[in-house]
Amino acid sequence: MESKRIVRTAAVAALAVAAAAAVGVLLVRDQISRSRRDLFSPHPLRRLAALEYLGGVPASVDTVLLLRDFLAWEQRPLLRKRAAAVLQRLEDGLAAREVG
Repeated sequence: MESKRIVRTAAVAALAVAAAAAVGVLLVRDQISRSRRDLFSPHPLRRLAALEYLGGVPASVDTVLLLRDFLAWEQRPLLRKRAAAVLQRLEDGLAAREVG
């Protein structure tokens, strides 16, 4: 009887961990899509937050192209300067991966 309870408890715990992992994956996906969408938001603070988020993600060609489009679109000097810095860091990261 005791072993059945232990197995049941372990199964419930495993299901809870799997459910938490699934929710975590969904939240991360949502955050990524929201950050990409907010990059072109009419609110400057959201654009800045999106830039900061994109600066922390691993470098990819898609992100570099997105930031180039953003630089062509953005009119505020402060946001353009920050985007240029993030873009440079991502391009350097991609170049380092190609060499290595």
